[in-house]
Amino acid sequence: MFHYISLFCIVIGLLQILICLLFTIKTKNIPNKKIEVNAKFCILIPARNESKVIENLLVSITKQTYEVKPDVYVIVEEKTDPTINICKKYQMNYFIRTEIEGRRRKGYALDEVLKQIRKEYDAYIIVDADNILDKNFLKEMNETYKLGYDIGVGYRNCKNGNTSVIAATSALTFSMINTLSNKARFKKNKNITISGTGFFINGEWIKKWNGYPFHSLTEDYELSLYATLNNMTSAYNENAIFYDEQPLKYKESIKQRTRWVKGYFESRKKYVPLLKNAYKSKNVNRTSQYQAIVGVKPYIWIVMGLALSLLKECLLLVYFVINEQKTLFYCIRFLFILLGSIYGFLFLFTFFLLLLERKKINLSFTMKIKALFFNPIFLSTYVYCALKAALKKEIGWDVIVHTSKEIY
Repeated sequence: MFHYISLFCIVIGLLQILICLLFTIKTKNIPNKKIEVNAKFCILIPARNESKVIENLLVSITKQTYEVKPDVYVIVEEKTDPTINICKKYQMNYFIRTEIEGRRRKGYALDEVLKQIRKEYDAYIIVDADNILDKNFLKEMNETYKLGYDIGVGYRNCKNGNTSVIAATSALTFSMINTLSNKARFKKNKNITISGTGFFINGEWIKKWNGYPFHSLTEDYELSLYATLNNMTSAYNENAIFYDEQPLKYKESIKQRTRWVKGYFESRKKYVPLLKNAYKSKNVNRTSQYQAIVGVKPYIWIVMGLALSLLKECLLLVYFVINEQKTLFYCIRFLFILLGSIYGFLFLFTFFLLLLERKKINLSFTMKIKALFFNPIFLSTYVYCALKAALKKEIGWDVIVHTSKEIY
């Protein structure tokens, strides 16, 4: 019985993935018109206790090749934050939050500062304090802006991936989003996935919102769903490179990914019913909406199927230990074959990903080898993160300490 149920779950998951790949009804993710003039950018930097790393980001902003100088607003929570002196050193604007109680989230910080900025900009770029921008980042973002897109997302690389294998495999998560998801989606004019930092929003939308209305634990994914629902056009520019710091330790990575999983399902609870209702309308981006509605369901089905297979083998092991020790060896062998097959598939997947990313991702050859063998284990821990997120009612926006001093 377990065998048939697990097989059914895996087949359902694979069919959903296949439908998403083949479902290419004409999309609406194409701008109505191009923009002739260069953009005046505003860069927003939420910086909660980030004085150890933010200077490198500010330096990278001053070294941009883009001819139009951006206005920068660094958002802090306390008057005593050393970040303020660093902002003064580079003549950058800083904003001290006053509405913090019960609002310690990135989305609230962005909302508060946007409601206070009196000047209007063509586009607002959101980056994290631990990021470092490639010298051509703004120049490339401007190219995407001039194409007329409402949202433009850059290529998220890693600045500390060679420090630990946890950081390296964490960086591969964004390689999956960059290359396997966004690059493929953009080629087919589908809406792309926004991943936290390194993106711009057209100023017309900020003006319409009168702030930043995305306040969930994963405000980036919430924005992605909103964009699909409201026919906002979004683009991926792999030449707009920025470097991001990843957690170095296992516990920090688990804490971070548990928050992501919790926020993911919170956002879906809010937006999927809206997307299903909007899907009936004619003037919609059906392909992108279908993919948004499906989300990670195919992978959940596959994981459920594999989990049931493992459960069946574990139960058989218990039975054979008690009753039929002669056949215990065959059950153990099958269990190892199943686990080995899962590991082998994820190993090949990681190899393929590293092959695609070989010229871009900032990892040494040695670290790529380590990541190749460890990434299957890292990916499997998302199951633990999902269970933890499901069982824990309240998950706060915990600080992930950033310390990397690398400069590009």
